[in-house]
Amino acid sequence: MEIMMKNKFQLLGELGASEFQHIQGSLLQHLQGTRNLLSQWNAPQFLQDAGLYHAVYGTSGFDASLLSVKQRYDVAQIIGDDAEELVYQYCACSRKDFFTKLLDGAKKPELINRFTGDAYYLSEDLLRNFCELTAANEIEIATSNPAFIDKHGTYLHRLFDKMSPFLSEAANAKTKATFLAA
Repeated sequence: MEIMMKNKFQLLGELGASEFQHIQGSLLQHLQGTRNLLSQWNAPQFLQDAGLYHAVYGTSGFDASLLSVKQRYDVAQIIGDDAEELVYQYCACSRKDFFTKLLDGAKKPELINRFTGDAYYLSEDLLRNFCELTAANEIEIATSNPAFIDKHGTYLHRLFDKMSPFLSEAANAKTKATFLAA
């Protein structure tokens, strides 16, 4: 299993993830950090793989992309269909709309796909995994970044409070520990 993860990580480097600047270093470091958090939370392997590739098509918060959404099949060959589906939804999500709906109390927020303009609901399992990935992503960014927490901590505390029914016990504990004091 470790050899496979090493190959997945190496492919990201070959795609140029180490050359993209992210908030605290390279995109590759951020992707690995997100995956590591999911691993610490005992997330299933497909969710860890999604964490490693979660920005491959760009996101509404990080527009640079390593691959086109036309290459979804290729990504699925690397990380599997379930992980790729989660990565696609994560990258496609118009976060501002989705997070606003969560903060407004939507029990199951509608996702607006920024690639297609379509609006739809994620399945319960996909929504849970999407939220878990979101928590790992934001915590990884916040780690050792007091300026990020100062700027976004209160908002993220409110967001993860609303998201808590969809998060694992480990993710809930870590979001509270990271953003509660904000």
